[in-house]
Amino acid sequence: MIRKATPQDKELYMKFTDAFYHSEAVLHPVPDSHREATWAELMRSNDYAECFFIDKDGVDAGFLLMAYTFSQESGGKVAWVEELFINPEFRGQGLGTEFFKFIKEEIEPTCSRIRLEVEEDNVRAKKLYESLGFKILPYQQMVKELY
Repeated sequence: MIRKATPQDKELYMKFTDAFYHSEAVLHPVPDSHREATWAELMRSNDYAECFFIDKDGVDAGFLLMAYTFSQESGGKVAWVEELFINPEFRGQGLGTEFFKFIKEEIEPTCSRIRLEVEEDNVRAKKLYESLGFKILPYQQMVKELY
């Protein structure tokens, strides 16, 4: 079952995002204040981000954080798979594929593009993403931190 985050899910969100930012899927952890600010935005509106949880047999198994922007290049709204995390004990059971089925049915119809990032050495995730039709976008991303 996939469900949208509610105000009662803050502790679960903080638990999952802490695990995500201490996993091999990311370059480095982010401060708790960033995760707190994201939670506040999630509860304020759906304009920039949405969070969903997935359970397996009644147990919280993972989360999905989507972020939204607009792209002239793609001709409309772009959804970013900002974070996708499945607890290790639930990996390999098709839950990532379920999240992408949900994205296809619920998010893709409102967007012109779906984007995501993946660590170069995360072979398992890359294989999943490629099987779902994602391909390498030959841009290099650059960032200027403002805080």
